Amino acid sequence: MTHGRFITFEGGEGAGKSTQVGRLLERLRALDIDVMKTREPGGSEGAEEIRNIALNGDAGRWSPLTETMLMFAARCDHLEKTIRPALDAGRWVVCDRFADSSRAYQGAGGGAPAEFIETLDAAIVGATQPDLTLIFDLPVEVGLERAFGRGLFETRFESKGLEFHERLRRRFLEIAEEKADRCVIIDAVGDEETVAARVWAAVEGRLL
Repeated sequence: MTHGRFITFEGGEGAGKSTQVGRLLERLRALDIDVMKTREPGGSEGAEEIRNIALNGDAGRWSPLTETMLMFAARCDHLEKTIRPALDAGRWVVCDRFADSSRAYQGAGGGAPAEFIETLDAAIVGATQPDLTLIFDLPVEVGLERAFGRGLFETRFESKGLEFHERLRRRFLEIAEEKADRCVIIDAVGDEETVAARVWAAVEGRLL
């Protein structure tokens, strides 16, 4: 049996990732590819419970180290219960956020040491690295305006201030450069159809 492919969507708040995940799933299914969508934090019963703890409440509720460990605890359950079984069954997995969000949010944004994050990644993610990571990029002010316009209830990260989100954007772009073998930057400025075409070009060029 052929092993499935693993695609992750990354980027700052309001970049339109969730909409584009749905668009990509439609195109892949049109090619008779068995594909499932999931998200982080979350994607399994245990991970969704951790999500509710991690994303709600005051912006300063958790220290950077505590927040990092919460995210990796959720990721561990997600990998064990959802991602790895799907990939082993030959299914494609499209995930809205994965480990690069920890590198950006808890690392560059929150100040958790990069070596601590990489140690956890090696232990928990291990060889289950994405085949393709699409990093959605747009000006921070535009993304935050979109995010608040959606009337979000999970606002811990959205409310952390402009400089926090500028650090996220810089880190995501650095990750794209550092891990160019699996990362493609998607210009998230434009209408839904235009961005969807950019996503498809990246997926088709790298995986099909």
